[in-house]
Formats: sequence, structure tokens, C-alpha cells
Amino acid sequence: MSDVAAINISFSDIPWRAHPEVWMLLVGLGAIAYYVVKVLQPKAVAAGYEPISKNSRKWFLFAVPAMWLASDWPVHDVAEEYLYSVHMAQHMVISMIVPAMLLLAMPKWLFELMLPEGGAGHRWLARLSRPLVAGLLFNALTMILHWTTVVQWSFESGALHFLFHLMIFAAGMLMWMPVIGPEGKWRLQPLSQCIYLFMMSIVPTVPGSWLVFAEDVVYRHYDTPGRLWGIDVLTDQQGAGLIMKLAGGFLLWGIILVIFVRWASAEAQRDSAVRREQGRVAIAAANARAEGTLTYQEVSETFARSAAPVEKPSSEG
Repeated sequence: MSDVAAINISFSDIPWRAHPEVWMLLVGLGAIAYYVVKVLQPKAVAAGYEPISKNSRKWFLFAVPAMWLASDWPVHDVAEEYLYSVHMAQHMVISMIVPAMLLLAMPKWLFELMLPEGGAGHRWLARLSRPLVAGLLFNALTMILHWTTVVQWSFESGALHFLFHLMIFAAGMLMWMPVIGPEGKWRLQPLSQCIYLFMMSIVPTVPGSWLVFAEDVVYRHYDTPGRLWGIDVLTDQQGAGLIMKLAGGFLLWGIILVIFVRWASAEAQRDSAVRREQGRVAIAAANARAEGTLTYQEVSETFARSAAPVEKPSSEG
């Protein structure tokens, strides 16, 4: 750790800095959304597809501000120059939260229009979206981008840093495909989704623990005299590790809980409906027997609702 005396600085000491690449990206995203809603959606509806739902629109309206807040001043500047903990939170938004929101915002017909089934792009994305492949890519990239040498490269080159952000965003899209992707055939069953997301929560604990328990500064770039809000470099480093280890894990575990509760509720409703139907059939049959008569139609309906009897094996030699 540097022997230079720390200088506490406040938020007002951070100069404003333009990030035109972020503005261009967001303006382009907005223009695409406008074209999809005003031009493509009427054609899709005329072809028999459902219009974009209110929930999809809401997810998109959440995703754009989240991307802007995480990528523009002041969060970007604090993340790159002062606090690695903010950098870690920024990466979590770009790699996990925004990709999930955009996938939830995408209607099925738009996905099919962008990547027609049978095309090369669709086939490649299908391969990359397989749980094992997507999980390995996401976690491998997470580990590589927190290697000290790679982190230093990103600080030295703005273009490389922007490329890294695009890479983690793309990896995040792939990671979420087996859970909430627009292509239903690629999604895992609910319990498999829970297992998959649990595995996704384990690997980040390795670099997270490394940052929490490191006794020296890992990233020298952040070991500067100017300390925002008086947060020393080791405390900041430990905070970054906790965000990576706990915040990301709690996010995934919370989603696992939601998926499991919804699955359990659906299964309980299905079982209840089956029991009600079986009870209704049994009551109808009992009432008919009590009256002493059964019409051909009643017998046919009762047998149709009942499970087929299991044939006993013949006792003949």
C-alpha cells in the first residue's frame, strides 16, 4: 500500500466527463425500439402474432436507465478512477441485470425475425445458449476480467475497456438464455433452472473471497492518495469482494426462490384440479348407482375420465 498520506475528496471534486460512446449506444437502442414498435409490430400483429405486452415495455423502460446509470458519469468515472467496489457493482448491472431485463423485454416474434430458425445465426446461438456452454463462458470471462493484468489493460485503453463491457454484456445474455430467453425450446425446466442458477452463484465466490481476504492491494490502479469519501483502498477492495460474493449470489438465490415457489404453486394447483375432477367423477358415478340406472353415455363418460385399468399377468402356463 502507498505510503503517501491519503487525501479525502468528496463527490463534488469529481469533474464531469463526456462519454459519447454511451450516448450513441443508448440513442441507437432507443431508435431500434421505436422502429420495432412503430414499424415492425403492426406487421407482426397483422401476421397473427401478439403485440408487445405491457410487461415487456416496462422491462425495456427499466433496462435503458439502468444501462445509462451504470455506464455514464458519475458512476463510470467513480468506478474507473476511485472505487473498485463501484466498479464491481457496475459490472454486475451490465453483466447480469440489464441483459435479463432486455431478454424479458424481447417478444418472441422479434427474436424469430432477428434470427430465423434454421439460419446460421440461430444455430450458433442455440449452441452457445446451452447451459453448460453459456455457464462456462460467463464464469470464465468473469474470472479472466478480474485478473490483475487484464484489469490494468482496461484502464490503459478506453477502447479495450469498452470491448470488455460489451463482452460481459453478451456473456450475460447467453447466461440468461436457458432461464428467460425468448426461445422457449432452449429454456430449462423450473427445477433445472434452479440448479443452473445455483451453480452460477458459486464460481464468483472464488475471486470475491480472494478480494475480501487479501492482505495487500490487488489492483494498484486504485491505490491513489485521493480517497473518495475517505474510503481506504483495502476497505474498498473488501467491499468489491463482498459485492461479487454476496450481492450477486443473493440476486440469483432470490430468483431461484421465485422460480421454485411458482413451480410448487403450479404443481399444487394441478394436483388440486386432478383431485377435484376425480372427486366429481366418483360422486357422479355414486349418484348414478344410487338411482339404479346408468345410461350408455354416463358409463362412457365415467370410463373416459378414469385411468385405464392395469392388465394383470395371465396365470396360465
